[in-house]
Amino acid sequence: MYYDALKTFVTLAEVKNFTKASEHLHISQPSVSLHIKNLEREFQTELFIRSPKHVQITPTGNILYNRAKQMISIYEQTREDILEHHNSIQGELIIGASFTIGEYILPSYLSELQRNFPKLELKVVIGNTEEIVEYVRLFQVDIGLIEGQTNDKELSIHSFMQDELVIIYPNSNHLKLKGNITMADLQNRTWVTREEGSGTREYLKHFIRTNGLKVKSFLTISSNQGIKESVIQGMGISLLSYSVIERELKHGDLSIIRLENKPFMRTLSYVYSPIMKNKRSVVAIIKVLNHND
Repeated sequence: MYYDALKTFVTLAEVKNFTKASEHLHISQPSVSLHIKNLEREFQTELFIRSPKHVQITPTGNILYNRAKQMISIYEQTREDILEHHNSIQGELIIGASFTIGEYILPSYLSELQRNFPKLELKVVIGNTEEIVEYVRLFQVDIGLIEGQTNDKELSIHSFMQDELVIIYPNSNHLKLKGNITMADLQNRTWVTREEGSGTREYLKHFIRTNGLKVKSFLTISSNQGIKESVIQGMGISLLSYSVIERELKHGDLSIIRLENKPFMRTLSYVYSPIMKNKRSVVAIIKVLNHND
């Protein structure tokens, strides 16, 4: 069984140093070297180019790296399934979530998971849509919840809810928006928006392009809270999920621009590697997501 050797190989590929790999794995440096030599003999190829201070992975090493991550994940999933009690879901579930979902939508789902599966340890990793898809692909999370889309054909993507986006401006009305607002009123405005790679940013770009809007400038902030505060201070207008601005609406800090009574809707999705399809904790969160659809 090459499980230990593959774990050593993946660790060395990531830390790029034999000493650091041995410290990380709590094994001796000769053991690290032996694992790598065994794999190189097994696959009849050189996996690393060695130098005194660091190692560099070879092209064939890169091929093995991606497959090794999958093999380790399958092994650990199998071990977890065998060890788990028949009707008990336990262990760790790592959820990747894009910012809007992770900060404003996911907590209610986590609460239900915690009630239903008290032995399940939950861990949430937050990033933008592009980052979460990458985490799923590299098995750094078990499942990802995203606002945008992915064209990665190796992953499985499914919708779980519709999310309304709204254009917001400050209630203090620094921007002099009043009365019946039309698309013409949105010309030459400063937009406060999320960073590239964000699902919200992609939707805004689509909205601007589709309606032929000219943009005065973009103020980019990689935080929903930072965007809200900037809009409240009159620095521009923005497009955010309704779930993000509910509190500010109640407190009277922000107002919504309604255009021709047309809501802006987008689909929120969960994405996972097919390898994770039968993992019991992943099945559990999918059921919760679909139940609340």
